Amino acid sequence: MAVSSTMLALGTPAPDFALPTVADGRILALADFAEKKALLVMFLCAHCPYVVHVQPELARLARDYAGESVALVAITANDVENYPQDAPAPTAAMARAAGFTFPFLYDETQSVAKAYTAACTPDFFLFDSTRHLVYRGQLDSSRPGRGQPDGADLRAALDAVLCGKPVSPDQQPSIGCNVKWKPGHAPAYY
Repeated sequence: MAVSSTMLALGTPAPDFALPTVADGRILALADFAEKKALLVMFLCAHCPYVVHVQPELARLARDYAGESVALVAITANDVENYPQDAPAPTAAMARAAGFTFPFLYDETQSVAKAYTAACTPDFFLFDSTRHLVYRGQLDSSRPGRGQPDGADLRAALDAVLCGKPVSPDQQPSIGCNVKWKPGHAPAYY
């Protein structure tokens, strides 16, 4: 089922997290990215066709901004009992196959996804150096079966943050597969 992102209020402080990576279980926290001018938190999963559609662009984006003061981190929060393809091992395999060079974390309790008001995959949250939300919404206007992803919307926001300019408040919600909440865990905003 395709749903839109919640469009969390701009200026919201980045919710804290400390989660294991899907690759080796090493814990990474929000504070580990403190030295970067921009932090992009992405809620992704291994099986969603919307995520599969943008995988090449996400890998390109990570390569293109590798020399910049940008940290990228992906989080998977789906219910792995009912969606085992989104468990850490298959997610790590997908990330390797996609050429992702950024850490991919596992939110087993789904508490981080709730704190960020993640609603879909992919769902993007860009924070400035003070870790306040400056962009949330779509990667670009492409969709599966409609256009090739180029990351235009997210790249414009990243470039603005890196140049110390304001990010345009004209932001479109991301659209994707709904986060697969554990039974009885769906948040009130959902």
